[in-house]
Amino acid sequence: MPVSLPNESAEYRTARNALLAAEADLRSRVEQVAALRRTLPNGGKVPQDYAFRSPENEISPISSLFGSHDTLAIYSLMYGPNATQTCPMCSAFLDGLNGQVAHIGQKISIAVVAENTPEKLAQLKRQMDWSDLPLFSALGTGYQSDYLAQSEGGDQLPILNVFRRDQGGIHHFWASELFFEPSDWHPRHVDAVWPLWNILDLTPQGRGDFFPTLR
Repeated sequence: MPVSLPNESAEYRTARNALLAAEADLRSRVEQVAALRRTLPNGGKVPQDYAFRSPENEISPISSLFGSHDTLAIYSLMYGPNATQTCPMCSAFLDGLNGQVAHIGQKISIAVVAENTPEKLAQLKRQMDWSDLPLFSALGTGYQSDYLAQSEGGDQLPILNVFRRDQGGIHHFWASELFFEPSDWHPRHVDAVWPLWNILDLTPQGRGDFFPTLR
C-alpha cells in the first residue's frame, strides 16, 4: 500500500521507497536464514548433565532446565570468578531479556549462566532487579569451556547456545558463532534478539560509538 506522511518532499519519498525495498528484501533474507537454521540436524550430544547451581545454591542439572519444553536457550553472562562487576553490554542485553522471560517461556525454556558463585549471582540478581531471569552458576562445571563461553585463558565470552531434547537425549542445536567471525563492527552475534540496537538502527544518528553503561 503506497503511503505518504504530512509535508514530506518528493525527494524524501523517493529515498524512503528505495529504503523500503531494501527493508522488504532484508525481511525475506532474515526468514531465509531462519529457515536454514531450523533445518539444522542435531549437533553433538551434551557430554554431561552439567550440575549448575541456583542463586539459592541448589543443584539444577541442565536436564532440569528444560522444564516442560524440548528446547532450551542458555546465554553465558560475562561475570567470571575474579570480576568486580558484570559486563555492561551483557547487563544491557539481560535487562531486556528479563522483561521477555514470561513470553519466551510459553514456547521454549531459557536460562542465563555465569562462571561465578551462587552467592555472587544472588547478589547480582537483586542488584540488577532481574527478578524473572533464571540465573545459574556454571562455576566448575566445564560448561563455559565446552560451549565457547570461556577461552583457554579463562576469559568469559557472551555466547548464546540452544539445545534440543528428544528421545535420543540432549543435543546441541545452535550457538552464536557469528561472534568469532571477522567484522568491521561489534560482532552483532545476538543483535536479532537485542532491542537496544534494533531501535538505534531506526534513528538518524544510528548506533555511533554508543555503548551501554551499568545502571
